[in-house]
Amino acid sequence: MSPRIRLFVTGGTFDKEYDEIHGTLEFRETHLPDMLAMARSRLDVQVHMLMMVDSLEMTEVDRDMIANNCLEVAEPHVVITHGTDTMVDTARVLAQRVEGKTIVLTGAMIPIAFGSSDGLFNLGGALAVVQVLPPGVYITMNGRIFDWDDVRKNRETGMFEALRESARVRTPSDTSASRRPSS
Repeated sequence: MSPRIRLFVTGGTFDKEYDEIHGTLEFRETHLPDMLAMARSRLDVQVHMLMMVDSLEMTEVDRDMIANNCLEVAEPHVVITHGTDTMVDTARVLAQRVEGKTIVLTGAMIPIAFGSSDGLFNLGGALAVVQVLPPGVYITMNGRIFDWDDVRKNRETGMFEALRESARVRTPSDTSASRRPSS
């Protein structure tokens, strides 16, 4: 039996939709329950919407709320959908405040509503790796798993990459404890 997973929704490109009248991307409602059904997920996932914001507009108060919710839930496995622009900033707060849980942040470069999104793949990857990684904070995008403090979004390529060339991308078979930020 698979463990129960808490899935926190925070917004980001994952859940944006195109407003045909104004020509802008906006939030209406989360697509996560539909995505889980589309993927035929058989996991015990509890979806909870915390907020629907673009990560560029996310505040420290928002990040504290995410951390507090991670601390308060009983589930030791947490996936967070998040905008890609400030995902690492939120991961840093989580690593500083939350211990003893496996937290995986993921996002999308293209809204799921567009049909050609990477979001469904990224969500599936996050749900898979959160079950097997040791406690710590991770980011998974496009089939790769990164420690929270060894990743950046390359704005030129639109891909996430390790900060240090010598860094090894984490695999689920790794059993070493994740690094915590120094105080």
